Amino acid sequence: MSNVTTNPAALAALTVLRGVNKDLGVVQEQVTSGLRVENASDNPTYWSMSKTMQTDRNSLSTITDALGLGASKVDTASTAMDTVVNLITQIQAKLVSAKEPGTDKPAVNADIQQLKNQLQSVTQSASFSGENWLYNSNAQPDTKQSVISNFTRGPGGQVNLETVNYDSSQTLMIDTADASRGLLTKNVDASTFDTSGGTSAPRNYYLLAADSGTAPAGGIEISVSASTTDDQLTDMINVTNSLLKSATSADSTLGVMKSRINDQSDYISKLSDAIKVSVGNLVDTNMEEASARQSALQTAQQMGVQSLSIANTMASKVLILLQGK
Repeated sequence: MSNVTTNPAALAALTVLRGVNKDLGVVQEQVTSGLRVENASDNPTYWSMSKTMQTDRNSLSTITDALGLGASKVDTASTAMDTVVNLITQIQAKLVSAKEPGTDKPAVNADIQQLKNQLQSVTQSASFSGENWLYNSNAQPDTKQSVISNFTRGPGGQVNLETVNYDSSQTLMIDTADASRGLLTKNVDASTFDTSGGTSAPRNYYLLAADSGTAPAGGIEISVSASTTDDQLTDMINVTNSLLKSATSADSTLGVMKSRINDQSDYISKLSDAIKVSVGNLVDTNMEEASARQSALQTAQQMGVQSLSIANTMASKVLILLQGK
Protein backbone atom coordinates (compact mmCIF):
# COMPACT_ATOMS: atom_id res chain seq x y z
CA MET A 1 0.00 0.00 0.00
CA SER A 2 1.28 3.48 -0.88
CA ASN A 3 0.88 6.38 1.51
CA VAL A 4 1.33 10.08 0.84
CA THR A 5 2.67 10.99 4.32
CA THR A 6 4.57 7.81 5.10
CA ASN A 7 6.65 5.72 2.68
CA PRO A 8 7.56 2.40 4.36
CA ALA A 9 9.64 1.25 1.40
CA ALA A 10 11.74 4.40 1.48
CA LEU A 11 12.18 4.12 5.25
CA ALA A 12 13.30 0.49 4.92
CA ALA A 13 15.73 1.37 2.13
CA LEU A 14 17.06 4.27 4.19
CA THR A 15 17.58 2.01 7.23
CA VAL A 16 19.52 -0.49 5.15
CA LEU A 17 21.59 2.29 3.57
CA ARG A 18 22.44 3.75 6.97
CA GLY A 19 23.68 0.35 8.14
CA VAL A 20 25.76 -0.09 4.98
CA ASN A 21 27.26 3.41 5.34
CA LYS A 22 28.14 2.73 8.98
CA ASP A 23 29.85 -0.57 8.16
CA LEU A 24 31.64 1.05 5.23
CA GLY A 25 32.90 3.83 7.48
CA VAL A 26 34.27 1.27 9.96
CA VAL A 27 36.05 -0.66 7.21
CA GLN A 28 37.50 2.50 5.69
CA GLU A 29 38.81 3.54 9.11
CA GLN A 30 40.39 0.11 9.57
CA VAL A 31 42.06 0.35 6.17
CA THR A 32 43.31 3.89 6.87
CA SER A 33 44.67 3.19 10.37
CA GLY A 34 45.73 -0.39 9.71
CA LEU A 35 44.04 -1.41 12.97
CA ARG A 36 40.83 -3.32 13.40
CA VAL A 37 41.01 -2.86 17.20
CA GLU A 38 42.15 0.71 17.75
CA ASN A 39 40.19 1.57 20.89
CA ALA A 40 38.89 -0.38 23.87
CA SER A 41 35.35 0.02 22.50
CA ASP A 42 36.28 -1.93 19.36
CA ASN A 43 37.04 -5.12 21.28
CA PRO A 44 37.73 -4.74 25.02
CA THR A 45 39.33 -8.19 25.42
CA TYR A 46 41.71 -7.96 22.48
CA TRP A 47 42.53 -4.32 23.25
CA SER A 48 43.46 -5.17 26.87
CA MET A 49 45.58 -8.15 25.82
CA SER A 50 47.39 -6.14 23.17
CA LYS A 51 48.21 -3.32 25.60
CA THR A 52 49.69 -5.78 28.12
CA MET A 53 51.78 -7.42 25.41
CA GLN A 54 52.95 -4.05 24.09
CA THR A 55 54.02 -3.11 27.63
CA ASP A 56 56.00 -6.35 27.82
CA ARG A 57 57.62 -5.57 24.48
CA ASN A 58 58.65 -2.12 25.71
CA SER A 59 60.17 -3.78 28.78
CA LEU A 60 62.08 -6.16 26.51
CA SER A 61 63.41 -3.18 24.60
CA THR A 62 64.77 -1.73 27.86
CA ILE A 63 66.31 -5.10 28.72
CA THR A 64 67.96 -5.20 25.29
CA ASP A 65 69.59 -1.85 26.08
CA ALA A 66 70.70 -3.16 29.49
CA LEU A 67 72.16 -6.27 27.87
CA GLY A 68 73.99 -4.09 25.38
CA LEU A 69 75.53 -2.09 28.22
CA GLY A 70 76.43 -5.28 30.09
CA ALA A 71 77.92 -6.81 26.95
CA SER A 72 80.10 -3.73 26.50
CA LYS A 73 81.40 -4.05 30.05
CA VAL A 74 82.15 -7.74 29.57
CA ASP A 75 83.76 -7.08 26.16
CA THR A 76 86.02 -4.46 27.70
CA ALA A 77 87.08 -6.75 30.55
CA SER A 78 87.46 -9.74 28.23
CA THR A 79 89.62 -7.84 25.74
CA ALA A 80 91.86 -6.61 28.57
CA MET A 81 92.08 -10.12 30.04
CA ASP A 82 93.11 -11.52 26.66
CA THR A 83 95.97 -9.04 26.66
CA VAL A 84 96.87 -9.82 30.27
CA VAL A 85 97.08 -13.54 29.50
CA ASN A 86 99.28 -12.80 26.50
CA LEU A 87 101.61 -10.55 28.52
CA ILE A 88 101.97 -13.08 31.37
CA THR A 89 102.76 -15.74 28.77
CA GLN A 90 105.52 -13.52 27.41
CA ILE A 91 106.89 -12.89 30.89
CA GLN A 92 107.00 -16.64 31.54
CA ALA A 93 108.85 -17.15 28.26
CA LYS A 94 111.38 -14.49 29.26
CA LEU A 95 111.97 -16.22 32.59
CA VAL A 96 112.51 -19.53 30.82
CA SER A 97 115.00 -17.91 28.45
CA ALA A 98 116.89 -16.46 31.44
CA LYS A 99 117.81 -20.01 32.51
CA GLU A 100 119.81 -20.52 29.33
CA PRO A 101 123.58 -20.34 30.01
CA GLY A 102 125.14 -17.12 28.78
CA THR A 103 121.85 -15.21 28.68
CA ASP A 104 122.08 -11.48 29.37
CA LYS A 105 119.86 -11.50 32.44
CA PRO A 106 119.72 -7.70 32.91
CA ALA A 107 118.51 -7.39 29.31
CA VAL A 108 115.88 -10.05 29.96
CA ASN A 109 114.80 -8.17 33.06
CA ALA A 110 114.44 -4.96 31.04
CA ASP A 111 112.04 -6.79 28.72
CA ILE A 112 110.12 -8.16 31.69
CA GLN A 113 109.78 -4.67 33.19
CA GLN A 114 108.38 -3.39 29.91
CA LEU A 115 105.83 -6.19 29.92
CA LYS A 116 104.91 -5.33 33.53
CA ASN A 117 104.40 -1.69 32.55
CA GLN A 118 102.05 -2.88 29.81
CA LEU A 119 100.15 -4.95 32.38
CA GLN A 120 99.72 -1.83 34.51
CA SER A 121 98.51 0.19 31.53
CA VAL A 122 96.11 -2.49 30.27
CA THR A 123 94.45 -3.07 33.64
CA GLN A 124 94.06 0.64 34.37
CA SER A 125 92.51 1.36 30.96
CA ALA A 126 90.00 -1.54 31.13
CA SER A 127 87.23 0.79 32.26
CA PHE A 128 83.73 1.18 30.82
CA SER A 129 80.90 3.29 32.18
CA GLY A 130 82.91 3.99 35.31
CA GLU A 131 83.55 0.30 36.09
CA ASN A 132 86.89 -1.48 35.97
CA TRP A 133 86.84 -5.19 36.70
CA LEU A 134 90.64 -5.57 36.53
CA TYR A 135 91.92 -2.61 38.57
CA ASN A 136 90.89 -1.32 41.98
CA SER A 137 91.98 1.56 44.18
CA ASN A 138 89.06 1.58 46.62
CA ALA A 139 89.26 0.33 50.18
CA GLN A 140 86.21 -1.88 49.59
CA PRO A 141 85.92 -2.94 45.95
CA ASP A 142 82.50 -3.78 44.56
CA THR A 143 83.01 -7.19 43.00
CA LYS A 144 79.37 -8.26 42.68
CA GLN A 145 78.48 -7.42 39.10
CA SER A 146 75.12 -8.11 37.51
CA VAL A 147 73.39 -7.52 34.19
CA ILE A 148 69.60 -7.51 33.75
CA SER A 149 68.86 -10.36 31.37
CA ASN A 150 65.10 -10.95 31.31
CA PHE A 151 61.81 -10.47 33.10
CA THR A 152 58.92 -12.80 33.82
CA ARG A 153 55.31 -11.96 34.50
CA GLY A 154 53.77 -13.86 37.40
CA PRO A 155 50.22 -15.23 37.65
CA GLY A 156 49.10 -12.02 39.38
CA GLY A 157 50.67 -9.81 36.73
CA GLN A 158 53.73 -8.94 38.84
CA VAL A 159 57.00 -8.41 36.99
CA ASN A 160 60.15 -10.23 38.18
CA LEU A 161 63.57 -9.23 36.81
CA GLU A 162 66.26 -11.82 36.13
CA THR A 163 69.99 -11.07 36.09
CA VAL A 164 73.27 -12.59 34.95
CA ASN A 165 75.66 -12.33 37.91
CA TYR A 166 79.44 -12.29 37.96
CA ASP A 167 82.03 -12.10 40.74
CA SER A 168 84.66 -9.72 39.33
CA SER A 169 87.13 -10.60 42.10
CA GLN A 170 88.18 -13.35 39.66
CA THR A 171 89.43 -10.73 37.21
CA LEU A 172 90.91 -8.29 39.74
CA MET A 173 94.52 -8.12 38.56
CA ILE A 174 95.89 -5.09 40.43
CA ASP A 175 94.68 -3.69 43.75
CA THR A 176 96.42 -0.57 45.03
CA ALA A 177 94.47 -0.54 48.30
CA ASP A 178 95.19 -4.15 49.27
CA ALA A 179 97.81 -5.97 47.23
CA SER A 180 96.61 -9.36 48.49
CA ARG A 181 93.36 -8.97 46.51
CA GLY A 182 95.05 -8.52 43.12
CA LEU A 183 96.19 -11.58 41.18
CA LEU A 184 99.32 -9.83 39.91
CA THR A 185 100.11 -8.00 43.16
CA LYS A 186 99.59 -10.72 45.78
CA ASN A 187 102.16 -13.12 47.20
CA VAL A 188 102.25 -16.67 45.84
CA ASP A 189 104.16 -19.33 47.76
CA ALA A 190 106.55 -21.01 45.33
CA SER A 191 107.23 -23.85 47.78
CA THR A 192 103.80 -25.31 46.98
CA PHE A 193 105.14 -26.16 43.50
CA ASP A 194 108.40 -27.74 44.75
CA THR A 195 108.47 -31.43 43.81
CA SER A 196 112.22 -31.92 44.40
CA GLY A 197 111.82 -32.88 48.02
CA GLY A 198 113.86 -29.85 49.16
CA THR A 199 112.96 -27.27 51.78
CA SER A 200 109.32 -26.47 52.19
CA ALA A 201 109.92 -23.05 53.74
CA PRO A 202 107.63 -20.41 52.21
CA ARG A 203 109.15 -18.61 49.23
CA ASN A 204 106.72 -15.84 48.40
CA TYR A 205 106.81 -14.07 45.05
CA TYR A 206 104.61 -11.44 43.44
CA LEU A 207 104.64 -10.36 39.82
CA LEU A 208 104.53 -6.58 40.24
CA ALA A 209 104.04 -3.91 42.88
CA ALA A 210 100.78 -2.00 42.98
CA ASP A 211 100.68 1.35 41.25
CA SER A 212 101.20 3.14 44.56
CA GLY A 213 104.55 1.39 44.94
CA THR A 214 103.40 -0.57 47.98
CA ALA A 215 104.63 -4.14 47.78
CA PRO A 216 102.98 -7.05 49.62
CA ALA A 217 104.75 -7.84 52.89
CA GLY A 218 107.20 -10.69 52.94
CA GLY A 219 107.31 -11.13 49.20
CA ILE A 220 109.93 -10.95 46.45
CA GLU A 221 109.12 -9.27 43.16
CA ILE A 222 109.59 -11.43 40.10
CA SER A 223 112.59 -9.89 38.38
CA VAL A 224 115.93 -11.08 37.05
CA SER A 225 119.44 -9.87 37.78
CA ALA A 226 122.93 -11.18 37.12
CA SER A 227 122.90 -12.84 40.56
CA THR A 228 119.56 -14.63 40.13
CA THR A 229 120.04 -18.39 40.55
CA ASP A 230 118.42 -21.17 38.56
CA ASP A 231 116.44 -22.25 41.63
CA GLN A 232 115.06 -18.75 41.98
CA LEU A 233 114.20 -18.70 38.30
CA THR A 234 112.43 -22.02 38.71
CA ASP A 235 110.36 -20.58 41.55
CA MET A 236 109.54 -17.51 39.48
CA ILE A 237 108.53 -19.64 36.50
CA ASN A 238 106.27 -21.82 38.67
CA VAL A 239 104.63 -18.79 40.27
CA THR A 240 104.14 -17.09 36.88
CA ASN A 241 102.65 -20.29 35.51
CA SER A 242 100.21 -20.38 38.43
CA LEU A 243 99.22 -16.74 37.73
CA LEU A 244 98.80 -17.60 34.06
CA LYS A 245 96.44 -20.46 34.89
CA SER A 246 94.34 -18.22 37.14
CA ALA A 247 94.23 -15.41 34.55
CA THR A 248 93.28 -17.88 31.83
CA SER A 249 90.50 -19.30 33.98
CA ALA A 250 89.18 -15.79 34.70
CA ASP A 251 89.31 -14.95 31.00
CA SER A 252 87.43 -18.16 30.20
CA THR A 253 84.75 -17.24 32.74
CA LEU A 254 84.31 -13.87 31.04
CA GLY A 255 83.96 -15.68 27.74
CA VAL A 256 81.18 -17.83 29.18
CA MET A 257 79.40 -14.74 30.50
CA LYS A 258 79.80 -13.00 27.15
CA SER A 259 78.29 -16.02 25.41
CA ARG A 260 75.35 -16.06 27.86
CA ILE A 261 74.67 -12.38 27.25
CA ASN A 262 74.81 -12.86 23.47
CA ASP A 263 72.45 -15.84 23.67
CA GLN A 264 70.09 -13.87 25.90
CA SER A 265 70.18 -10.91 23.51
CA ASP A 266 69.24 -13.19 20.62
CA TYR A 267 66.42 -14.71 22.67
CA ILE A 268 65.08 -11.30 23.73
CA SER A 269 65.16 -10.13 20.11
CA LYS A 270 63.23 -13.17 18.91
CA LEU A 271 60.77 -12.93 21.80
CA SER A 272 60.15 -9.25 21.02
CA ASP A 273 59.48 -10.12 17.38
CA ALA A 274 57.09 -12.90 18.42
CA ILE A 275 55.17 -10.52 20.69
CA LYS A 276 54.95 -7.98 17.87
CA VAL A 277 53.47 -10.61 15.57
CA SER A 278 51.03 -11.73 18.27
CA VAL A 279 49.86 -8.16 18.89
CA GLY A 280 49.43 -7.74 15.15
CA ASN A 281 47.27 -10.85 14.97
CA LEU A 282 45.04 -9.37 17.67
CA VAL A 283 44.59 -5.79 16.50
CA ASP A 284 45.92 -5.32 12.95
CA THR A 285 43.60 -5.11 9.97
CA ASN A 286 43.58 -8.00 7.54
CA MET A 287 44.02 -5.82 4.48
CA GLU A 288 42.92 -8.46 1.96
CA GLU A 289 39.73 -9.18 3.89
CA ALA A 290 39.08 -5.48 4.53
CA SER A 291 39.57 -4.64 0.85
CA ALA A 292 37.12 -7.31 -0.25
CA ARG A 293 34.59 -6.19 2.37
CA GLN A 294 35.04 -2.55 1.34
CA SER A 295 34.28 -3.41 -2.29
CA ALA A 296 31.19 -5.40 -1.26
CA LEU A 297 29.90 -2.59 0.96
CA GLN A 298 30.48 0.00 -1.76
CA THR A 299 28.38 -2.15 -4.11
CA ALA A 300 25.72 -2.51 -1.42
CA GLN A 301 25.82 1.25 -0.90
CA GLN A 302 25.16 1.87 -4.58
CA MET A 303 22.30 -0.61 -4.55
CA GLY A 304 20.91 1.02 -1.41
CA VAL A 305 20.96 4.42 -3.05
CA GLN A 306 19.16 3.03 -6.08
CA SER A 307 16.59 1.27 -3.88
CA LEU A 308 15.95 4.47 -1.98
CA SER A 309 15.55 6.35 -5.23
CA ILE A 310 13.03 3.80 -6.51
CA ALA A 311 11.10 3.89 -3.22
CA ASN A 312 10.96 7.69 -3.30
CA THR A 313 9.55 7.73 -6.85
CA MET A 314 6.73 5.31 -6.04
CA ALA A 315 4.49 8.02 -4.47
CA SER A 316 4.94 10.36 -7.42
CA LYS A 317 3.97 7.61 -9.83
CA VAL A 318 0.78 6.93 -7.86
CA LEU A 319 0.02 10.67 -7.92
CA ILE A 320 0.41 10.68 -11.73
CA LEU A 321 -2.10 7.84 -11.97
CA LEU A 322 -4.57 9.74 -9.77
CA GLN A 323 -4.11 12.87 -11.86
CA GLY A 324 -4.84 10.88 -14.98
CA LYS A 325 -8.28 10.11 -13.62
